[in-house]
Amino acid sequence: MSVKADYASWWDLAACQRVDPELFFPVSQVGPAQLQEARAKSVCARCTVQMQCLEYAMATHQLHGVWGGLGENERRRLRAVHTAERDLVQQ
Repeated sequence: MSVKADYASWWDLAACQRVDPELFFPVSQVGPAQLQEARAKSVCARCTVQMQCLEYAMATHQLHGVWGGLGENERRRLRAVHTAERDLVQQ
């Protein structure tokens, strides 16, 4: 199944569908934006499709916002770990 087809199967169930989308895209990562990110993550924490959202974000290289309960820096670190693990397996 393609990433796009998989996206269609869970997106309508996402808890964020009932929240202002701007909540998930803080304009910075300091100051009041940290509270905004924490509020977005609290929506993710009660979402039944959180893992599918994170998988989608990772597969489509979403660089901005909160996806699947992780912020930009957290997804960047996760991507780096996955890349390092893949490189070790390929050696």
